[in-house]
This record gives sequence, structure tokens and C-alpha cells, in this order.
Amino acid sequence: MILDKVNYPKDLKELSLKEKNELSQEIRDFLIENISNTGGHLASNLGVVELTIALLSCFDLPNDKIIWDVGHQAYVHKILTGRKNKFSKLRQIDGIAGFPRTSESVYDSFDTGHSSTSISVALGMARARDILNKNNKIIAVIGDGALTGGMALEALNDAGISKTNLIVVLNDNEMSISKNTGGMARILSKLRSGKGYLRRREKIRKVVMHVPFLYKFIIRVLRSIKTLFIKNMYFEDIGFKYLGPVNGHSIFELEEIFNRAQHINGPVLIHVATEKGRGYGPALKEPNRYHSVSPFNIEDGTPKKVKVKDYSSVLGEELVKLAKKDKKIVAITAAMEEGTGLCEFAKAYPDRFFDVEIAEQHGLTLAAGMAISGLKPVIPIYSSFLQRGYDQLIHDICLQNLPVTICVDRAGCVGNDGETHQGLYDLSYLSTIPNMNIMAPKNFEEFKMMLEYAINLGKPVAIRYPRGGESSYKFNKSNKIELGKCELIKKGNQLTIVALGKMVSYACLVAQRLEQDGIIAEVINARFVKPLDMTMINKSLSKTNTLVTIEDNSIKSGLGETIKAQLNKCCKIINFAYPDQFIKHGSIDDLEKKYGLDVDSMYKEIKKEIFK
Repeated sequence: MILDKVNYPKDLKELSLKEKNELSQEIRDFLIENISNTGGHLASNLGVVELTIALLSCFDLPNDKIIWDVGHQAYVHKILTGRKNKFSKLRQIDGIAGFPRTSESVYDSFDTGHSSTSISVALGMARARDILNKNNKIIAVIGDGALTGGMALEALNDAGISKTNLIVVLNDNEMSISKNTGGMARILSKLRSGKGYLRRREKIRKVVMHVPFLYKFIIRVLRSIKTLFIKNMYFEDIGFKYLGPVNGHSIFELEEIFNRAQHINGPVLIHVATEKGRGYGPALKEPNRYHSVSPFNIEDGTPKKVKVKDYSSVLGEELVKLAKKDKKIVAITAAMEEGTGLCEFAKAYPDRFFDVEIAEQHGLTLAAGMAISGLKPVIPIYSSFLQRGYDQLIHDICLQNLPVTICVDRAGCVGNDGETHQGLYDLSYLSTIPNMNIMAPKNFEEFKMMLEYAINLGKPVAIRYPRGGESSYKFNKSNKIELGKCELIKKGNQLTIVALGKMVSYACLVAQRLEQDGIIAEVINARFVKPLDMTMINKSLSKTNTLVTIEDNSIKSGLGETIKAQLNKCCKIINFAYPDQFIKHGSIDDLEKKYGLDVDSMYKEIKKEIFK
């Protein structure tokens, strides 16, 4: 196999075009085989195989720098930069990350994980290179989905007037995670439709390029004609030299255009057309479903484990029911229709569903505009992506106390996607905002109750819930939701355990084990972090004088520290939370065990502290 002898970019430079094409198929087979066992981002990586081979063949890594926007499509890059033998532990604890990490390899030039950042990073590197009198190449690889993010457009605007040598490779597969919509998608569609014109221009260029005065004249004429064929030359109008569209699965065409781009002064944008999921039938047919997958059977693409009902799907089902009764309810997503469970809502109420693409900031302020006009917007966003809209939460929603329901999906530890995706900070940053109300359900039943309550509260509300399903622990029927009121789950007189969200079931299991040792713990479901029910907590502590808090958030400014700051009396306190550091990738179970947040570890720690 050719892949056996290719370990680093220098090895690619020794291969013929025929060998590189054969290598493409071998890499696809390698990806499918490995990701079927570990899970990970499949469709996006299958789509960039030839693109990655061409980039690493034409540029001089690690001297030249490639910044992969988001970075979930960098598996091929990792395979070809010395890490193919580590793919059996992809995204697992102590294994390689699913995103570029500078700590992992000199070939990874910047840590990425969120979208729309690459052009800003690349422009910063290019300007630093110029100031330091270096001459290396800087390349940003960004997808058409990521190009809908405001930060990418801000960077294009700056780069276009910079006259700095910079190459932006636009990987256009017409997808982010779901199908792209909006104005940018329309522009790219027009550019793709002009492919025939661009090929004819290239043929003319090759014929007349050796006659300078004729070449310049004809290019000016063609530029005028181009505005008739392609009405919106957005990228050239803002200052980029536009090249393409080019077939993103032709290594020959890609290498030709990359080599040409290196000799053009100023910013260049290369428009590359690819197919997400190419080379694997199920992923090509349903690229959104195979964007990120759990381990699957290669033969038919079915998951190896049966998918359980999760909080995202419960949100979607319940929101459809509520919207049937209340025509003021609208739903907003930032390119995550399927990921946040809104597919059925979009089908049932297309006029009340809005996909703003990868633009969390715009989505939140859009919700504010709807709310102040009398609607009841619900906007589910992953916890790690909600961070990007912090200013909008403060300035546009909470400052005016507007009734927006923010569903904080993937809150807490999310596991295999690692540092950039862990939802461990939302309690900390949301609790700093005046007028914000923060809830977390212990199970699906309570989640449905909280959703209806939040929509009708008439105030800003954040409901945080974890990735995946509810605990198997069986609770009694939930009490009615009241603003800022806890729920007493179990009475006790020796120890007070206050837990939040999914950790309430952990608290109950810990209490069961402690009771076998004769320690009777009182268990309180906090429900709200803001406003916080200190009346019930202080009442419990008047009996027990020992407090345990359990949360799946950073220890800083989370539930434990919030309670501690408001206690009426001094008492013994044990806080269980994630430490004040970035949490790397691994399964949720492995990470909880590592940081002492599994039931067994917490039981042992509490028992040790009580009897020491």
C-alpha cells in the first residue's frame, strides 16, 4: 500500500500523480475503518482527501502554515503528518485529538474547534510574517458553512484591503452540518454556475499570456464580461484575487491552482468544490447525519449501539406540542437544525423556524428583536458555542429583560470533542448577567416542565441540559416549577447534598451508598442556579452542618461557589466540579472518573472527609 510509505508531507512530494490518486482511495478506506471503531467526524474528512494531499504536496510544512477552520476536517492532515498509527485512539483519553492541537504536532499551526476563525488567524500570522521579514506561505482553509459566520466576513473585509500575501481556500460542499441557506450560499451558487465561463477564461489566458499588452487588454474585457455571467463577484470586489471554482477531487487541478496562487501578490481566494462524504455511500447520501458519528457498521452505516432518546429530541418534540397551542412561539437555530432537535419543528412550522447559519450572535439578537415585538423565541445553542454570544446576551436580551428562552444544549462534559467543545463554563458566565434566570432539569419530565415554564415566564431564561439521555435512576414525580425554588428529593440529618441537572441522579446514588454506612444524607435538587433557593439550603444545613455540592461545570463561579458565597453560617463544605483548567478529550465516563465526578469516587471522598 502507498499509505504505508507515506508518513510526512515530504513523502508526498516523491509520489506521481497516479500514486496520489491511489493514495486518496487508501486514505478513505483508512478513515472509514478507523472511524467506524472510534466514532468521529466522517463526512467532512471524506470530502477533503484530495484537497489535503494537494495542499501538503504544494506547500512546505511546517514552515508554511495551514489553518483549518473548525478543524474537524483535519483527520487527513493528521494521517499525513506522522499520526496515522495513533488513530486507534482518536478522541479517546490520552489519544490524539479530533481537532488540530499545537501541543500534538508542529504541523498543527493553531488550535481550532469553533468555526469562522481561520481567516482572522491567517491574516494575523501573515502580518506577523511581514513584520518579522519572513517569507513563508499562510493558508486558511474554510468551509462555505463557516463563511456564514460574522467573524469570517469581518476578516475577509480586513484582508481584502491589506495587500498582504495570504491564501484562503474556500472548501465549498454546500453544507455546514445541515444544508446551507442564506445570502452567502446564494453567492457561491452563482459562482459555481459560472464555472464554464471561468474555464474558457483560463484557456484564453494560456494562449495570450505571452503577449503582455494583449493579455492585459483581454483580461480587462473578460473582467467586464464576467459581471454579465457572474453578477456578484463578491470576493474580487472586496480585494481578493478569485481563482476557481476548481474540482476539489482532482489533485492535478488543485496542485496547478495552488502553485499558481503562490506567485500572486496580495490576498487570493481559491474556490474549491467538493462533496461531503465522498467515497462512502451512506455518508454521501446523508452528509449531515454522518458529519459526526458514533462507532458504526461499515456495511450499511448503522450505529453499533442503539441510539437512546436524548434531551435534544425531547426539546424538539415538546416544542412542537407547545407551538401548536401558542402561535407566538418561534424557534431559531445557528446551522444546527438536526443537532439541536428542531427538524420536526421546522417541518411543522416552517414560517416560525429560522436558520441563521453559523451566526450565534445574530441569532440571539434576532431573538431579542422578536421578543420585544411580542413573540416567544426559543433558541437552542450548544453551550460551547453560546460563549460566542456573550455580548448579545448582556446587551440585547438581559439589559431589556426580554423573554427569550435559551436552551443550552451539550452543557457539562461532552467528552470526545475535547477542550473546545466542553460545556463547562455556561453556569459561570451566565450567572454574572443581571436578569438572567438559569435552570437545569434532572430528567426529561422536569425538562418538559421547565421548557413550558420558561417560555411563559416573560423573562430571559437559560435551561442547561447535557449531551445524551436521562439517567436510569427513577425519581418520583417532579414538583411544580416555581421561580428560584429547590426541590427536596430525600430527607436526611447528617449531610446536605445539593446537586444540579444530571448530577442529581449521581447525588441520589451517592446518598444510597452512604446510607448503607449509616450516614443519612439530605438530597436537594437545586433546579435554579439563579435565583438560588438559599432558604431551603440554609434550613437543611441547620440540621446537618455539612454541605456537598455536585455539578458538571467548572469549579469557578459555579453552583458550589455561588452557594458558599451566600451561606448564613460556617460549615464543612465539599465541592465536586471540574477543575479550573481546560478538559481534554475522552469519553464522558473516563473523564468523570479522572476528575472524581463518578459515583464511586464521590462516595469515597465524602466518606473520607466525614470520618477523617
